[in-house]
Amino acid sequence: MSKRVILTVSGVISADIQEQIASGHRPRADYLELALSFNADLLDYPAARKIAGRTGAVLEKLGGPNLVLAYACWKVRKSCQAIVTDGEQVGLPLAALLKFTPGTRPRHLMIVHVISEPKKTVFLDWLGVQSAIDRFITYSRWQQRFIEDRCKLDRNRVRWTPFMVDQEFFAPKQVTPNSRARPQICAVGLERRDYETLLRAVEDLDVDVVIAAASPWAKRTEGVATPTIPSNVTVRKFTQYELRQLYADSCFMVMPLENVKFQAGVTAILECFAMGKAVICSRTDGQTDVVVEDKNGRYVPPGDPSSLRAEIRRLLSSPTEAIRLGADGRNLVERQMNLDLYVKRLTGFLHEAVEEGTPSEG
Repeated sequence: MSKRVILTVSGVISADIQEQIASGHRPRADYLELALSFNADLLDYPAARKIAGRTGAVLEKLGGPNLVLAYACWKVRKSCQAIVTDGEQVGLPLAALLKFTPGTRPRHLMIVHVISEPKKTVFLDWLGVQSAIDRFITYSRWQQRFIEDRCKLDRNRVRWTPFMVDQEFFAPKQVTPNSRARPQICAVGLERRDYETLLRAVEDLDVDVVIAAASPWAKRTEGVATPTIPSNVTVRKFTQYELRQLYADSCFMVMPLENVKFQAGVTAILECFAMGKAVICSRTDGQTDVVVEDKNGRYVPPGDPSSLRAEIRRLLSSPTEAIRLGADGRNLVERQMNLDLYVKRLTGFLHEAVEEGTPSEG
């Protein structure tokens, strides 16, 4: 690739992230691995603000830092062969800028998390920005079908990839489980979690429940929005290093979700699988591409504490079954859903798009 490739990061890249990874205190970062494979420059909030200047400061007041990221990408577009945006929060406004700027433009690949929300579909329905997105890369098959149907696009333009986990960091061999007086299960994350249902399901059960209610990307600021937490439940924040130990010490994980149409909870699910642990998950339209019923986990109806309680009791009473399901989860990570394969797939999507030539703007 003769010109540069830009990869956006919707956040702030820690100055010591390489040291944290090298010391074993956190997993490899997907954007660092992608940048290495793409031979790309990373563009995070601070870097975007430098490029965007005074105009960026105005845009940030109007639309937040992701709009600044989009504008910064647009400003440097002439030096780029391709721009890979890490979510529709950056990719959609960038596509609008590219669409309505005459001339040639770089190839644009956009990772999609949940594009089906009304405020996002405006970009597709009214502005037609899909003409300035050469590849939609989705983690959810439901989102993939939504884009294909809504935009009438060929499947080659809308690519699905399994999500991923750093299978080297999250691995049973990395941790020694602590012995416990009674069994423990866990639940992890914030985004679109239904912890109220979980709390009702586990009340008075003979099991310790740890809720790791924190996420760097979540919009919610409180872990559990309920006035009463049962005595067998602990809620606290964990680092990724501490989460690895939590998974090792737990019999399995529960992923209680609202009825979502995207891959909510997928990071925690794959971390848990990588640690060889089973998952009980709410069956939602968006979260059906990872957990396979009776193969690596179990599904329960969303918002149903009685069904969830019964499934938790059932799996606690059969530890060998929990071990079997968890082992298959680890196998899935090794075969399909790990960081190295993810990077390889996205690198393939990038080269595929670049080889199609330079499109025109406007």
